[in-house]
Amino acid sequence: VEKVYPQLRTRLSSAKSPQGMLSALVKSYFAEKLGVSPEDIFHVSIMPCTAKKDEALRKQLVVNGVPAVDAVLTTRELGKLIKLKKIPFANLPEEDYDDPLGISTGAAALFGVTGGVMEAALRTAYEVATGKTLPKIVFNEVRGLEGIREAEIDIDGKKVRVAVAHGLANARKLIEKILAGEVKYNFVEIMACPGGCIGGGGQPYSKDPDILVKRAEAIYTIDELKTIRKSHENPAIKKLYEEYLGEPLSHKAHELLHTHYEDRSKKSLVSAGA
Repeated sequence: VEKVYPQLRTRLSSAKSPQGMLSALVKSYFAEKLGVSPEDIFHVSIMPCTAKKDEALRKQLVVNGVPAVDAVLTTRELGKLIKLKKIPFANLPEEDYDDPLGISTGAAALFGVTGGVMEAALRTAYEVATGKTLPKIVFNEVRGLEGIREAEIDIDGKKVRVAVAHGLANARKLIEKILAGEVKYNFVEIMACPGGCIGGGGQPYSKDPDILVKRAEAIYTIDELKTIRKSHENPAIKKLYEEYLGEPLSHKAHELLHTHYEDRSKKSLVSAGA
């Protein structure tokens, strides 16, 4: 959007990406919990996406005067390192994630597949907006690997029009239709990679033509097996707000968890250099 459709910047959610949010909390909340200086924490992100390396360099990801992310490894790079060091990864004992922020939900897992961010958001939006329990936890309307998917979601009698697209060609097609006024939506999710993060440029290569389907199914299984499947019910997140952030959209929450976007189009760059 910053480079091709800068006029749509104000339509973007100001929420940082998961990498952006977690890294900001690592260099603030987590550092305080451990009683260490943010400068003494070397934070490495393991990501399926090569674009996360560029994101880590953004000035918006500086917290307390230091980079929130110190290095980014793709999942493929991590796999190569594991092989290089001859680590018997399959034989390593299972361990729980470190606290704080060691608890995740099914909704969090869904972020890895196209339609997943939409579904996770709808689960929370429904219950926050209505104060009622979701009649169904799964939104099949936004699942699947079709390039562009549209749906009308009923939120306690109110119809919410949503659209999901994955892959840059599909993203451009959907955006052009929106700009032309051919379609209108309340909420749009776009992922650049085919299938979402499961098809990220940093993921392990596969000759299996059904690999995206299998990875998507694995994501849905993780969600199904989770005890907690809604983001707003995560006790670690509740504790984070109680102890540190105060409430959603508080000054501290906005400072750490939200960002802004700039015009990075060629026209803007030429003007800036003139």
